[in-house]
Amino acid sequence: MSESGPSLSQRLDALPFTRKHGRVLTGSGLGWALDAMDVGLISFIIAALVEHWGISKGESGLIASVGFLGMAIGASLGGLLADRLGRRQVFAITLLVYGAATGASALVGGIALLLVLRFFVGLGLGAELPVASTYVSEFAPARIRGRLIVILEAFWAVGWTAAALIGYFVVPASENGWRWAFALGAIPAAYALVVRWGLPESPRWLAGRGRTAEAERIVEQFEASARSGRAARPGTTDPAEPAPLAEPAAETEAAAETGAAAAPSAEAARDRASLAQHADVPDSTASSPGAAGRLAPAAAQRLGFGARVGALWSAEFRLRTASIWLVWFCVNFAYYGAFIWIPSILVDAGFDLVRSFGFTLIITLAQLPGYAVAAWLIEVWGRRLTLSLFLMGSAVSAVMFGTVHAEGAIIASGMALSFFNLGAWGALYAVTPEIYPTSLRGTGAGWAAGVGRIASIVAPLLVPIMLVAGGAGLTFAVFAVFFVVAAGAAWGLVDRRGQALDDR
Repeated sequence: MSESGPSLSQRLDALPFTRKHGRVLTGSGLGWALDAMDVGLISFIIAALVEHWGISKGESGLIASVGFLGMAIGASLGGLLADRLGRRQVFAITLLVYGAATGASALVGGIALLLVLRFFVGLGLGAELPVASTYVSEFAPARIRGRLIVILEAFWAVGWTAAALIGYFVVPASENGWRWAFALGAIPAAYALVVRWGLPESPRWLAGRGRTAEAERIVEQFEASARSGRAARPGTTDPAEPAPLAEPAAETEAAAETGAAAAPSAEAARDRASLAQHADVPDSTASSPGAAGRLAPAAAQRLGFGARVGALWSAEFRLRTASIWLVWFCVNFAYYGAFIWIPSILVDAGFDLVRSFGFTLIITLAQLPGYAVAAWLIEVWGRRLTLSLFLMGSAVSAVMFGTVHAEGAIIASGMALSFFNLGAWGALYAVTPEIYPTSLRGTGAGWAAGVGRIASIVAPLLVPIMLVAGGAGLTFAVFAVFFVVAAGAAWGLVDRRGQALDDR
């Protein structure tokens, strides 16, 4: 393979934001919104079932946690399957499982069957998020990659807002309002499935599997879209943004801007050529200082499921894996522990069902500006600083929410928690797929999400215990501690702002 021209990876990074990028972002975002809508709806449905079925707090926590158990398994398996079978196929499978189980949930007559279906809903949705962020990151130009992932994460706010509207207008409307909520939650899955089948496979993944002709064809289609005059960049160009990676020198320049050393361009070209050809040759970095323990491209493609997970803990990736798993665990514990229970906590505080749902709807609206600010800062300050500062803001907001009692203060502190926490989620999803090479990206992102889902299983079960032990004050103080720990762990991650993805 000739090294004189730009590689597929460099050509993808040199593109402007085109309509085809918009389709990839929107198609992936639909699934993201569905996940948020499901998580949001179950918080309203649990509060309604407490009133209509008289279920206990323990049963309420179990309904939430069994879905997260499915998500933990789905996230771990989804990432592995995405690296083995491709990103697009896993998309379709996850939506089919989600849609069928959600629609069937509207027909249940008791807790037992609802728990079974919630597990399958979680199984489908759990694989959705890490695969979607990996998929979009592999199409996004390097200079705006972080911003696009935060925009993808902003679809969470769309889904949660839809859930809040359904929760406010539909769930309390009748004794069977929660059934209609489940039915409405299944409808968009059919549309998203149709959209997903029309999306291209990741050319980086195709090249890694030796399917270079398919990868080349997809990149050419994106380049043709850019030349057609229909291209549109999201927002305005920031003068501080790194230059496109059309030439090898630009890769070094982008790395210099972020304080990291870029690999020599010839070496990068050899890596990509080896990856594309799926050749049995050593990694071209093996002779360079510090190359011991680095992953060879061809060897990475031959790894089985167990070996892929083991590779995450090799010398090269050990620190970043430990750090990202800790961040995911802490953020999931605090987020799901808080937001799944907020409607029920407000009901316990003396507000009726409709009013507590109204408060939750207002609090939810603060998610969108949180994403907007994070999307801007992540390409200005970088991933780690943005993530850690939003996590510290979440910690302060959690303490405030747990200690105030006036209506205005509850809404204001809840909106602050929503703003900072969802901005942190955007930064977290941006950095996670960037810290691993293409051959391990789905596995790395999936297992990080899977570890996080373990926390989301545990948190809803522990919240009733913490509420009995010390009320909302103790509960949200615990959440604040988890946010602080996550903020510290964020500094063990690799910040690749403006740099090309590692295509080994």
